[in-house]
Amino acid sequence: MLFQTGYDRLYAADAVGAARAFRLACAADPASGEAWGALADSTRDAGEAAGSLAACGRAVALDPGVWPWRIALAEALRTAGRFEEAVATGRVLTAERPDSATARLGLARALAASGRRDAALEEYREAVALRPGDREAALELAALLVEAGDALGAVELLQPLSRRDPEDADLHAAIGRAWIALQESAKALTALRRAEHLDPDGRLGCAALISALEGGAGEDLSAAYVRALFDRYADRFDQDLVGKLGYSAPALLREAVDRLGPASEPRASEPGASEPGAPGLRVLDLGCGTGLAGVAFRPLAAYLAGVDLAPRMVEKARARALYDELAVGDVVAALAPAPGSWDLLVAADVLVYLGNLTALFEGAAKALRPAGRFAATVERLEGDAAGAGHALGPSRRYAHTEAYLRETAAAAGLTVRLMEPCSPRREKGVGVPGLLFILEKPEN
Repeated sequence: MLFQTGYDRLYAADAVGAARAFRLACAADPASGEAWGALADSTRDAGEAAGSLAACGRAVALDPGVWPWRIALAEALRTAGRFEEAVATGRVLTAERPDSATARLGLARALAASGRRDAALEEYREAVALRPGDREAALELAALLVEAGDALGAVELLQPLSRRDPEDADLHAAIGRAWIALQESAKALTALRRAEHLDPDGRLGCAALISALEGGAGEDLSAAYVRALFDRYADRFDQDLVGKLGYSAPALLREAVDRLGPASEPRASEPGASEPGAPGLRVLDLGCGTGLAGVAFRPLAAYLAGVDLAPRMVEKARARALYDELAVGDVVAALAPAPGSWDLLVAADVLVYLGNLTALFEGAAKALRPAGRFAATVERLEGDAAGAGHALGPSRRYAHTEAYLRETAAAAGLTVRLMEPCSPRREKGVGVPGLLFILEKPEN
């Protein structure tokens, strides 16, 4: 009778009433694992984390072989804030049943709650692979991917689910937020407006995001997009870029630097360089990727450093054993720590991921020593209807006008020593129109 009352209350969404009935059942028969398991469910639904944990513990102690009670115990540990115990319990469960999506998802949540994001991502991916239609797991994984800088992965994960269920407001809202992280404003607005239409109560908070985007937020490509794109591309980057796209920016830049000749006498290498005492330049490879520009410029460098947003690209560059220093980070930020210390800055096919170059050029002017140089390639913009000096093309790469480059360089206090047409890569078998420039910091 008490069980029937409890389940009737539970099915009627009266978790508090159900918990009351199941407590009486446990008192009547303290050795009933079923009564304790039912009490655990009802107290969980009633928001009683401590009560649910205690009831789960009793149920499992009475009958350790009941899998759902063990899953519930791991969840109750996490909900109660006992994250390490939740992780340990989850690891035992996944070791016993590695094909259990439920166990994987529980472990993923516990790992995320304990701050172990990379391990959580791995378990979330396993859970989603085992149960592809689980929208709750997919939404949680997508949110963690955005946090980890892989918003592109979040979009790719959620879009098939949204096509399968086009009326799911949560999916559209999550996709919109991922597009915001990638600074794809138009796509974000489409997704968020759809979510807002399906969410008349405003539960998902889309209105404020839409207002911000309509006000012009999100103009440039984001670091998250570039990082995600190139981390995914790292393993086949060299083969595709050089083989299929005829990538020649590093070679073109090296030839131009050689042709222009040294601005002044080369300096002895800094401490820590690969060839102590050898003459050469301090060179910083901005957006180094897998190190293709490093191959071209190592012979000129007494000290060669590289920076790139994508960690996997930096790993590939490190494997070349060319660089004296490598770091994961933003190219503009990389210029700040050592003002007046670089002889040569190189950016081969990197500025196509930046629209406004003001901060970069100003940072370069501060980072270069007097007579130091900044050599780079861009894609060339012919015509400029918007008058901005740069525009984002269909391939999600920025192109810049020559006039914009000259004006921005002058504003930063840099002298244009060389500006000429080039074709740094091919697209669909046709050379992409580009510009190669070398800027110099005046000696006075």
